Amino acid sequence: MKTLKGVIAATATPLNADLSIDVERLIGHCRWLLGEGGCDGINLLGTTGEATSFSVAERIAAMRAVAQSGLPLNRMMVGTGASALADAVALTRTAREFAFAGALLLPPFYYKGIDAESLANHVGEVIAKAGPFGLRIYLYHIPQNTGVPFGSETIARLRERYPDIVVGLKDSSGDIAFSRSLAVQFPGFDVFPSSEGSLAEWRSSRFAGCISATTNVTGALSQIVWSDPEGEKGRQAAASAMAIRGLLGGFPLMASVKAALAAMTGYAGWERLMPPLRRLSPSERAELFARLDKTDFAALRAPAAG
Repeated sequence: MKTLKGVIAATATPLNADLSIDVERLIGHCRWLLGEGGCDGINLLGTTGEATSFSVAERIAAMRAVAQSGLPLNRMMVGTGASALADAVALTRTAREFAFAGALLLPPFYYKGIDAESLANHVGEVIAKAGPFGLRIYLYHIPQNTGVPFGSETIARLRERYPDIVVGLKDSSGDIAFSRSLAVQFPGFDVFPSSEGSLAEWRSSRFAGCISATTNVTGALSQIVWSDPEGEKGRQAAASAMAIRGLLGGFPLMASVKAALAAMTGYAGWERLMPPLRRLSPSERAELFARLDKTDFAALRAPAAG
């Protein structure tokens, strides 16, 4: 199986007016991301994709639609984390059966203060019940949301027990020093920071790439950085991508990414979010685009999903 590397978009999830998942537009957006959008891979149904706001049935239906679309699943990981063990198992098993390249697994996030052995045992239960054959798990470290970190002690236990199954981690903590330390401590373990800014140092820090919300927008620029991290073109593209990312991150992130996609595609429905998230207010939207107009964002305004 191909190993996921490079620029990976944590894809946004388009919604219909009744707040169901618009699977046709989602498929089209994924296809664009893997082509003109500049991305090497996709993280489907993660935080940016509002996954935990959907039921298990809705998430599996979206996974099935994508799996049947003809998209290259060897370039896609899918979020399978849930607080209930049975839900995480059902989602992870589905990801394995549909042959996605990986399952991105959140820790169980309701109870806090979970020790390393208990957290490792939880992942082990998911693996055992989902079926290990062909399964590749990426741990999802986002402690500011979950309150339950995947620390180095837990990772060490999982790597010892499941070296061919627990193969990487997405670090959305924003702590680049933590990402660097994991890449050094666990050779062969694929570490993905969550910002395009890390791409300029992927070789020196041994990162496998990045998994970012804002590469829904900046993927083409980010690909230049990944391909030429130390060259002048790479440095210029990194500055452009980070300028756009910084502006999007100055507003509620999922709302600003979706507003940018609405502008890029001309489809206003992109701005719908699942409650309790909300779209940008008119004043926020006006301020965001006034600032984006001073960046290279205009050059990225191409139809992304029809």
